[in-house]
Amino acid sequence: MYTHDAPGRPAAGHPHRPAGRDTHGPAGRRPRRPRSVAALAAACGLLLAATGCAGTTSSAAAEPTAPAAGGTHRPTAAPSRTAPAVPEPAALAGARVNVGEGATVGVGMPISVTFPHPVPESRRAAVEHWLSVGTEPSVTGAWSWVKDRNLLDGQRVDYRPPAYWKPGTRVTLRVGTQAVRHFTVGRSLTATVDVRGHTMTVEEDGRPSTRIPVTAGRPGLDTWNGTMVVMDKQPKVYMDSRTVGLGDAYHGYYAWAVHVTTSGTYVHQNPNANTYAGRDNVTHGCVGLATDGTAERFYQRVMPGDVIRVTGSKETVEAGNGYGDWNLTWSEWLSHSATGKGGTGHARP
Repeated sequence: MYTHDAPGRPAAGHPHRPAGRDTHGPAGRRPRRPRSVAALAAACGLLLAATGCAGTTSSAAAEPTAPAAGGTHRPTAAPSRTAPAVPEPAALAGARVNVGEGATVGVGMPISVTFPHPVPESRRAAVEHWLSVGTEPSVTGAWSWVKDRNLLDGQRVDYRPPAYWKPGTRVTLRVGTQAVRHFTVGRSLTATVDVRGHTMTVEEDGRPSTRIPVTAGRPGLDTWNGTMVVMDKQPKVYMDSRTVGLGDAYHGYYAWAVHVTTSGTYVHQNPNANTYAGRDNVTHGCVGLATDGTAERFYQRVMPGDVIRVTGSKETVEAGNGYGDWNLTWSEWLSHSATGKGGTGHARP
């Protein structure tokens, strides 16, 4: 499915390597997607389980935006606070966070914390107790253990509300006594791709929607269905079909690439969209936009955390393939929490 755009090697310092994109095979699964070459230098080395940073910038391109600005750095030291009754888990000392200090993100961005080693089930409730989320205004949310596509079970835990964040929400995350992050939820943007209608409708903060012709994955290489979230974006990404067994179908740089799954799905400029956008699906799994400025305008409009929804396709993207968290209902989300309940985040300094 996601063989179209080749993911690249993991960025420097990335805690896990990106997996290849899939395409439907005889067993209904997809082969690994190509790996892009320049992610090594990209700030995409965010610490999040979902960030496959499959794409890479060319030497002539600007630096890519990380899933959240500053996400490649460890959080600053956290101020003291009242400790939970249980001892602080040692796993928190090596924890990594996907959202950078002072970042502004879209309404779909979950908080994602990853660990260098799996946290045993017996210690996961303690980890949740020591991960504190404060919000202004107050927001109900919960932690849930997500099986990341490139990590072992117990290496990733995410936090999200029952519905998308409200624009303007200020969030403070405390990773025990180890670290603290502050970030802000920006304006709301949701792009809905209708695979059967070959269109993408973009809605932003209640403004009149924009309707964009697109071409999606052709039959057998279908674009993932369901809700995804922008992980990062890069002006140029190198894609090579040979890395996924598709011969010389494509290899080269593709421009204005918005990254939405660890397995390598992008919304990006594709010359084939000049002919087929709005008419037919011809890609190897990504969403293609025309070269007449359409792709660049969309690229400039979106930021990490924005929501990309795909309808009318087949398999739904998994929670751990990027930020697929929103494909779980609230009750399903809570069922993967070690404490089994949500809480209200109250603002803290």
